[in-house]
Amino acid sequence: MLLEYFHMIDRVLALDLAGQTIRAECRVPETSPVFEGHFPGHPILPGVLMIESMAQAGGWLLLARSGFENAAFLAQVKAAKMRDFVTPSQILLADVALQHEGSGYAVASGRLSRGDKLVAEASLTFRVMRFPNETMRTQMQAVARRIGIPGAPADA
Repeated sequence: MLLEYFHMIDRVLALDLAGQTIRAECRVPETSPVFEGHFPGHPILPGVLMIESMAQAGGWLLLARSGFENAAFLAQVKAAKMRDFVTPSQILLADVALQHEGSGYAVASGRLSRGDKLVAEASLTFRVMRFPNETMRTQMQAVARRIGIPGAPADA
């Protein structure tokens, strides 16, 4: 993870387009300016970044489902629950399953775990639309290749 840049997904472990699921690995860094204030002497990953990790995994699932034609923007979070603290250097798994897609929106369920322990969960709604510009699309494709999304387009 690069928290300062909101790069939460380090590697895609599984992508099942037919089953509409994704599993991604999120390695919490040992140090980050985020931990300096959250909290001094007791660094924990902010809950909003736990939600962001699930949302990014869901976004990658939707991007791959569209053949890298559409971007997904987080539009709503419901029933978010932080169930345990996440501390520096931990490895998390983000599992997201698409529940519904249509009319420019998609709804997914997300779970964030550490080993067998659930640390967060949420229902996520995304606005799905064409990329606003080619620069964003190209950069997203490069990140998709870096994190190992199957089918990510090669460099043009």
